[in-house]
Amino acid sequence: MAVIDVRNVNVTYRVLMNKSGSLKELFRDTIKSKARIVDYVALQDISFTVDEGEVVAILGQNGAGKSTLLKVLAGVLPPTKGSSKVSGKIAPMIELGAGFHPEMTGAENVLFYSALMGRNIKSVKERTPAIGEWAGVTDHMDFPLRTFSSGMVARLAFATATDERAEVLLVDEVLSVGDADFQEKSKKRMHELINSGAAVILVSHDMSAVRELATRAIWLENGHVKMIGKASDVVDAYEAN
Repeated sequence: MAVIDVRNVNVTYRVLMNKSGSLKELFRDTIKSKARIVDYVALQDISFTVDEGEVVAILGQNGAGKSTLLKVLAGVLPPTKGSSKVSGKIAPMIELGAGFHPEMTGAENVLFYSALMGRNIKSVKERTPAIGEWAGVTDHMDFPLRTFSSGMVARLAFATATDERAEVLLVDEVLSVGDADFQEKSKKRMHELINSGAAVILVSHDMSAVRELATRAIWLENGHVKMIGKASDVVDAYEAN
């Protein structure tokens, strides 16, 4: 059963090319029809489905449209054309820690981040000590987040995002978070979530992780699909490019 259904998705940004030195100059250029606006196509006619328990990797160079696609799937960026339907709870692991606040404590951020994902706060409160322990930041949970290192923030965000089962995981380069032990721990949890039936969209430049985890892969180039198929076949073609 498909839990992700993407059909003919296009995302176009309108970009102002004028290098106006001030708001006044920009207003003047607009009035005189001198404002130069171009359309930048980030995604073009993207279509695919993902079934329960399937892991699909998104490959491509920087600027290919990978992160834009994840934002569309997460529902934070509407497509300009086409449709993107995701069934069930989503655990977005995109820009880990982006939803955290530096002046709130680690424990408060766990609750805040979980609330953004629509989770039951009472249950999360009970789980917070275990989340901190899993992330290896137990001693810092009562301190403001600004006292955390960037790695500690990412580990806490990963632990929070994956603490409850979700039907869909959106993973953007988080398997490289932390030291080697934590990376192995993260991969183990990813396997547990996959085995529980979660559908996973994985963005990674780590081709060994893609070969290990993914069943299919989509190769994006300049916003369009260059190749889609069995993960090992797509990785071979991508690495040979």
